[in-house]
Amino acid sequence: GGGRPCATRAVGRPFVSRLSTCALASDLMLFSVLLVCAAVRHAGVGAGSPARRPAPPRMSAQAAATATHAAAGSYVPAGAQGYIGVAASTRGRLSGRNVASRNPTILVQGGSLRTWSYPSPAVEQVRVEIGTEGRPLDADIELWNGPDNTPSKMRVFVENGRVRPFSAVIATPRGPNTIAVRNIGQMELPFSVTVFSNTNDAPSADCDECSLVVQGGALRTYPFDPAIDSVEVLLRTDGRPLNARIELLQGPNNNKQVIELYAEDGTDRPFFCVLNTPGSGNVVRIMNTGPVEFPMIAAVVPRSETATLPHDAVLGGDVVDSASPGYQ
Repeated sequence: GGGRPCATRAVGRPFVSRLSTCALASDLMLFSVLLVCAAVRHAGVGAGSPARRPAPPRMSAQAAATATHAAAGSYVPAGAQGYIGVAASTRGRLSGRNVASRNPTILVQGGSLRTWSYPSPAVEQVRVEIGTEGRPLDADIELWNGPDNTPSKMRVFVENGRVRPFSAVIATPRGPNTIAVRNIGQMELPFSVTVFSNTNDAPSADCDECSLVVQGGALRTYPFDPAIDSVEVLLRTDGRPLNARIELLQGPNNNKQVIELYAEDGTDRPFFCVLNTPGSGNVVRIMNTGPVEFPMIAAVVPRSETATLPHDAVLGGDVVDSASPGYQ
């Protein structure tokens, strides 16, 4: 009875081997069929479709952007790494092809501050233009020359920034200099600012011929004909500080534009601006807000004339009709 288990193991071992051999043969046959199907599908045999062409190599985003910009004729910096798109940082230098974008118009919301820095001493003056879409304009403009040094600043108010936009030339000697423009109006009253560097804007020869000395605390008024479309205002001193208030009136005590300015040296940093004077009854009033010891030299002359006279009614004006003698 002790040898029966050995006989059982001897009989069962060939049976298990035969099962393993059949399973292995089935797996090999199935694997061969799968290989044949894959080869037929790849070669397109029996599918009725042409063989696929190999796809071209995919371009990188940088190479694609460079090729697109080169074909369009836009600026692509040579050897630039990671340059995708035509927009560049405002802190970088612009090429000669992007001259139009050197003086972009910036929208300044109410309560916001924007600055324009000029590190080069070659920039001797800048022109600041501020306008709106017809709403009032209230701004602070400062010239920064070094830390905690503000040699020139002004406060500007305009009743309608579209009809009478602000335009002034600010001297910027001995750089680096920074122009700071702050919108001190409400949030609903944004305005647009454009700053031009090294402009050729200069007072006309009439400003030197029509200059008058305005003593400290004194006032001068300059009325203009309705045909005058804009006027030039030039204020300077003999090296002393400049404190002045410029008002554009249209009617009794009706301020259309007000400028309050200060400059530490009226010779080094004179003030020059252009005021639009549409309509009739325009009067420019200049006040020296400094003490008696600080006189200034002021000149207000016409700059341009309108081609057609305004058709607005003038209170108290002469009435001419067809019954009047001499009417043609």
